[in-house]
Amino acid sequence: MNSADDLRARLASLHERTRETPLFNPVFQLSLDLSREIEGGTMALEQVASLIAELECEALQSRAARLHRLIAPVAADDNAAAFRALVEASAADGNFDAFRATWERPLLHCVFTAHPTFLMTTAQSDAVAAAASSGAVDASVCIASAEREPVTLVGEHEEAMAAMRRAATARDAMTTIILDVARECWPRQWQAVRPMPFRLASWVGYDMDGRTDISWATSISFRLTEKAERLRGYPAVLSQYLPETGRGTVSQSEMVEGSGAADSDPTTASRSPSPLWGGIVEQLHAAESLARDMATRFAADLDDPGDLATAANALTADHPAKLTSLATLIAELEAMAVGHDQATALLTLAAAMRADGLGMGWIHFRVNAAQLHNAIRRRIDPDNSLDLASGTALKRMRKLLAEAKPLRSNFAALAIESTTAIRQFLSMAQIIHHIDGDAPIRMLIAECEAPTTVLAALYFAKLFGIDNKVDVSPLFETETALEHGGRFLDSLLAEPAYQDYARTRGRVAIQTGFSDAGRFVGQLPAALAIERLHGRLARAIQKNRLTGVAALIFNTHGESMGRGAHPAGMADRLRYPMSSWALAQFAHGGTCVEPEVSFQGGDGYLFFRTPELALATLTRIAEIERAPDPAAEDPFYTRTDLSLDFYRGIRAVQRDYLESRSYTRAITAFGLGLLNETGSRKSRRQSDLSADREMNLRQIRAIPHNSVLQQLGYPVNVIAGVGTAAGEDLEAIADLIAASPRGLMLMRMLHAANALASIKSVAAYGELFNSAYWASRPYRGAEDALERPCLALAEHLMGDDRNGVFRGLASRLRIDGLKLNRLLARLPEAEAVAGREDMRRSLGALHAIRLALMQHMFLKAVQIPAFSRSNDIARDDVIEMVLTLRIDDAVTQLRRAYPVSEPEIADFTVTEPTDYPDDGAATYAGIQTAYIDPIAEAYALTLRVGAAIAHHFGAHG
Repeated sequence: MNSADDLRARLASLHERTRETPLFNPVFQLSLDLSREIEGGTMALEQVASLIAELECEALQSRAARLHRLIAPVAADDNAAAFRALVEASAADGNFDAFRATWERPLLHCVFTAHPTFLMTTAQSDAVAAAASSGAVDASVCIASAEREPVTLVGEHEEAMAAMRRAATARDAMTTIILDVARECWPRQWQAVRPMPFRLASWVGYDMDGRTDISWATSISFRLTEKAERLRGYPAVLSQYLPETGRGTVSQSEMVEGSGAADSDPTTASRSPSPLWGGIVEQLHAAESLARDMATRFAADLDDPGDLATAANALTADHPAKLTSLATLIAELEAMAVGHDQATALLTLAAAMRADGLGMGWIHFRVNAAQLHNAIRRRIDPDNSLDLASGTALKRMRKLLAEAKPLRSNFAALAIESTTAIRQFLSMAQIIHHIDGDAPIRMLIAECEAPTTVLAALYFAKLFGIDNKVDVSPLFETETALEHGGRFLDSLLAEPAYQDYARTRGRVAIQTGFSDAGRFVGQLPAALAIERLHGRLARAIQKNRLTGVAALIFNTHGESMGRGAHPAGMADRLRYPMSSWALAQFAHGGTCVEPEVSFQGGDGYLFFRTPELALATLTRIAEIERAPDPAAEDPFYTRTDLSLDFYRGIRAVQRDYLESRSYTRAITAFGLGLLNETGSRKSRRQSDLSADREMNLRQIRAIPHNSVLQQLGYPVNVIAGVGTAAGEDLEAIADLIAASPRGLMLMRMLHAANALASIKSVAAYGELFNSAYWASRPYRGAEDALERPCLALAEHLMGDDRNGVFRGLASRLRIDGLKLNRLLARLPEAEAVAGREDMRRSLGALHAIRLALMQHMFLKAVQIPAFSRSNDIARDDVIEMVLTLRIDDAVTQLRRAYPVSEPEIADFTVTEPTDYPDDGAATYAGIQTAYIDPIAEAYALTLRVGAAIAHHFGAHG
């Protein structure tokens, strides 16, 4: 088998045998074929690498084509024309006030988050984005992932800023179109329009939930860096129109490609400004230089109090170039624009400033509810005896909040504060007072399940004098939070202090998550539970007469199906987490909704990897958000006798999986060894070897959990339970879904997941732990040379339970899958995906290659000679490390046990002769070459296989 086509052909022929023997596993048989070639010496690992490279190329091409399909058309001029048509349609009735209302409130808040999804290398990301931008998906995307740069927090932040620059550039182009249309339709009034089609935000460097490696100085330094970047970009907007450039106007495609400092130096043209606005440009450049200096100071080591004082004093001191608000400059630009022939450029710049403030966008701090509880206890519960969810705690919290008086704070107070939550509020205070006083800051609270927690956050905001600039946003994503979220919102919005705060801020902010919800509740039930929570919020706002208060709803899904990103198209991607029904609940009560979604890490930033992609993405979003609401009532919400039971049935199955030890054991059979490192945040807590043998599913974060499901070949948390839930009501459920736009949307998600799923692949991984397989493999002299290592593995795995749990899981999935197929057969067929069968065969081939490589590692591991126990690690421990794919740990231990760089006899000028040692060093070198190096090499190849599998799924986790 010398090519990917050979592998697919062999797999197809093996699949035919399942008609005769249903238990036959073609994926595992193909892996055995490959393993025999590898162990027999007819296929070297270099040849395996060549096969992987071919399949990896196809996977990257698939990913580029998928991205292009999601947001096509991509050409800049096409999208400029499409957006202009959209704006012109909104002006067609001649209602200027309605036009302003449409475009002065963001259609969507785009949040650039950075959970660990940086799977692709920089070169791969660039190649995929370039192919998706042009639509020419060819061999240019075929860049191997063998050399992967480490992912750091600084690197993640830089990637986020680059994506936001391109998003801002695309938004500037859209703002210009809005102003042009307004000028054409209302030549006397148009300059009163203050466009803001999109708002941008990020939490990279500010998210403290689940990590301890981000210090307050990191957040301050990042915010200063963002300030400098944005100040550098603002003059570039003007540079497109400066008379000195010799161009009075530019095309939309030129504007998208050239403005915003995304891919070139934005200061080139703006260094010779028109005298009319030259003072503003010079002021921006001076403020940029100062911000960069301050960012450098706070990026340094500030452990010494003297160094901290020097940096803090420099930032807080008055300085001619210090700029903490753009309000004056915005007013000057808008006044300057009156009657000016370059008014559009001036107003576009003013609009960008109004949207972003002194940063690349708004920022989101995030803490865990427990961190807030630790901070508030000493003020309302010094004895540590109070249940913070109790009525007594709430009563004390009200009193504390009512009596709170603002306190001054400085960087010294921030430096000595040991409580994470208070430290975050102190950081926000310094940012608002000394870096950017315009942009409000979001305070996201994870695992927030009691109103007392939100009031505690309000208390600290008030205590440090920033409550008028902070939007406290509880996160609902755990099963408990979603189940009781409605009552939580009813109680919170009934609090007079919270009502006053909401009216002051003009919004009620909440966050709904698809990470823990998607893995512990199931993806489809999570979407429906979140949808019901949206409805409860709408009713709570109306019930408490919060007239004029908007609902800012941050739906934090990721980019994979397991994280709630619908793969069928951009419309489904937006309406899956924020349904038309939910939007209608708010509209019915006259509540304005500010929808917000995340573009997550290396996967989400692809949508903004080139100027063309950024404009296409925002244009598709604008078209969807401006589309008319559905006229007909959806039976999914009127036939709740069916839909609610359907939801509960799926949720029950998903809960059973979560609570099942066999599911947990199967999912954690290889730990996280199937996954590449994809971010600066750790995927799990550290633990010892014994803990790895019984890893709890809750030890693994949501993204790695979803990624493991991808790697095993079956997205359980998306698919499982739907077939079973249909149950006895199969025909009625099928009829309901077929008549329901919401139901069909859910099924499109299911179709996409099912197209990639393979129960045979899941079962194949379990066979690696089958003692009978290893005992039988050399039977009848088929592989005499492997008899001893195969028998060693057979003996080692005699009492291992993993083969059994995989078989049990596969059986359970098969039963549910057969019921699912009965349901899908009664529904309209999903849109056919070109090359679907080839993709499935490619996935099967990738699994088979990895299984063969794993067998190679297992066989090599048991052939390594026994070594003396050291550092509490014995040979059996190392073998178990290999079986659970803790390869880096195993190789480290083996290289320590069999070193080849020890001092040699020749290094010593000793006169007395010796015949010893005779062969020790050479033997160790041979062990390294024959066993240890191949294990490391094979594992590196398995990680490349994992990347290719993820590309077919369209995202990592």
